[in-house]
Amino acid sequence: MVYRIGRPLARRGVQPDVLTVSSVWLAGAVFVPAQVGGRWAMLAGWTLVASGLFDNLDGCVAVLEDRTTRWGYVLDSSVDRVNDVIYLAAVVSVGAPLRLAIACGFGFFMLEYVRARAGNAGGDEVGRVTIAERPNRVIFLAASIHFGGVFLAHRSLVATTGLACMTALTAYGVLQLLTTVRRQLLALPAESRA
Repeated sequence: MVYRIGRPLARRGVQPDVLTVSSVWLAGAVFVPAQVGGRWAMLAGWTLVASGLFDNLDGCVAVLEDRTTRWGYVLDSSVDRVNDVIYLAAVVSVGAPLRLAIACGFGFFMLEYVRARAGNAGGDEVGRVTIAERPNRVIFLAASIHFGGVFLAHRSLVATTGLACMTALTAYGVLQLLTTVRRQLLALPAESRA
């Protein structure tokens, strides 16, 4: 689906960095209806899905037009972290506890930090997929927000349950990643591990 949307954008010369930054605006747009509350949370959930789609479009357009850059890689990773915080704030505004969102956000940070440090240590950043990858996070958090708007009388319970599940999956994902990275780095020749 992303490539179907990305191809026409790539042909029109849309810059990948513009799409990256656009995902932040869409992420910000998630917070507004979530904060308003009530049935507006359903719109917030779908807006989060759109933001996640834009997050994938930038990489798609960059690859299709052979415009991948180191700066684009850094910008995309930075924007992803900002979006993660906005998404978590939206789940809190629907009714999830702030402390749980902070724990979940810490897990998100650890996933990306371990992946980046492993790459710096000589490991392969690509190929280490966990249960808590970004698309899964987007889907889980969008559902937590959306269904908080569907089940208004239980919105806090819905948001908290969804966020608690995401936090548990993220913790498991960090363990998956650490196990894989350790195995991979120990398999490298001694001079490569330094």
